[in-house]
Amino acid sequence: MQEEFMREALKEAKKAYNKLEVPVGAVIVKDGEIISRAHNIKETKKDTTKHAEILAIQRASKKLNSWRLNDCEMYVTLEPCPMCAGAIIQSRIKKIYIGAMDEKTGACGSVLNLIEDYKFNHKVEIEKGLLKAESEKILKDFFKYLRELKSKKN
Repeated sequence: MQEEFMREALKEAKKAYNKLEVPVGAVIVKDGEIISRAHNIKETKKDTTKHAEILAIQRASKKLNSWRLNDCEMYVTLEPCPMCAGAIIQSRIKKIYIGAMDEKTGACGSVLNLIEDYKFNHKVEIEKGLLKAESEKILKDFFKYLRELKSKKN
C-alpha cells in the first residue's frame, strides 16, 4: 500500500517535470485514502512557498476543515526542506515517507533533521527510501533535460 501511495506522489512529480518545475510530488493519506495531492509550482507561480508539501498540506486542511492533520501520512518524492519540514511538524502529520534524500537542502536527515533532532511539541514518524531509485531518477532526468535545453539555446 505504501508503494502505491508513493507512486501517486511520483505521478505528481511528473506533472511538475512537464511544467519545467523541479519534479517533486506529495500526497497526503488518511485512513488509507488519498485526501490531497500536489506538485511543485514555485517557478510557475513565482512564489517560494509553492512547494508540493505546502500545497498538499493546504489542500488536506481544507478538505478536513482543520489545520490539524493528526492521523495523516505524507508521501513525498524528495526530502522536505526546512520550510516544509516545519509545516509538516506544525500540521501534526503523523508520519512522512520520503523517496530521495536532498543533500543540499534536506531537513529530515541530510543537511539537518528538524523532524527528529529537536524537542518540538509534536513528533513526526519518518521512513526514508521508499521508491528511492524512482524518486532519484526523475530528478536526475529532469536536471539532465534542463542542461540539454540550456546547451541548445547557446
